[in-house]
Amino acid sequence: MLNINTGHIIIALTAAFFVVASYVILFNTFLPLSGIQALDVLAQDNHYKYFALFIIPMGAYFVIANWVGWQYYQNS
Repeated sequence: MLNINTGHIIIALTAAFFVVASYVILFNTFLPLSGIQALDVLAQDNHYKYFALFIIPMGAYFVIANWVGWQYYQNS
């Protein structure tokens, strides 16, 4: 019996995001349009397609920076 927990779902979503982002940013320059409207719209965009990719590490940075700042505040 297959037991899927939260960790498996997070890994699957991360892998799916990586594949879609890789296609839209890297592989689209070498491959023709896929015919899937959502991917083609992202692939033809030249400005906002990077926003979705970079918001994740920047969000993680701000969360960690705020947590460190809160720890400094609590321990002072």
